[in-house]
Amino acid sequence: MQSWADAEWFTARPKLAEKITTTVLFVKGETKTNDLSPATDAWSRSDIPLHSLAMLKMTREGIHPDKHGHVGPTMQIKELKNKGFPLAFVGDVVGSESESSYYSAANSILWFVCDDIPYVPNKRSGGICLGNKIETILLNALRDAGALVIELDVTKMSTGDIIDIYPYRGICNNHDS
Repeated sequence: MQSWADAEWFTARPKLAEKITTTVLFVKGETKTNDLSPATDAWSRSDIPLHSLAMLKMTREGIHPDKHGHVGPTMQIKELKNKGFPLAFVGDVVGSESESSYYSAANSILWFVCDDIPYVPNKRSGGICLGNKIETILLNALRDAGALVIELDVTKMSTGDIIDIYPYRGICNNHDS
């Protein structure tokens, strides 16, 4: 209890690495908050692990839901994580239109790209989100949760790419280059 009261989950975090290697989950085109946290599944929002299953549940280019219209690409995400690097959520335009809750949309992303917070059930922190454009409210919600959120040119990235991010130098490269 004292650890939580002292915010050690935040203050004891290690310094951001000079180089971060990550695998890309790329969502092409415009990703609305409703794609990340479908309003039709709002009943499950308080249960983040359950609600996150609806993220990207509709088939679209490069995204393969487990069950179209019901369960998002959990198997695809698992395959990407099997490459041995953390997963980065990357998109052309992320979080447009406020059809759904920005914070719930952030929770869905965080569930798949972040780490558990010790002693805090069903919440995650950290992770990486990159995009050509990231809606300000979603960007702030992700940053509030400790995610590294960067707007940059992602047009040459694809799902499955492994990239290196140098946050202090402002550089992002293909891992193989």
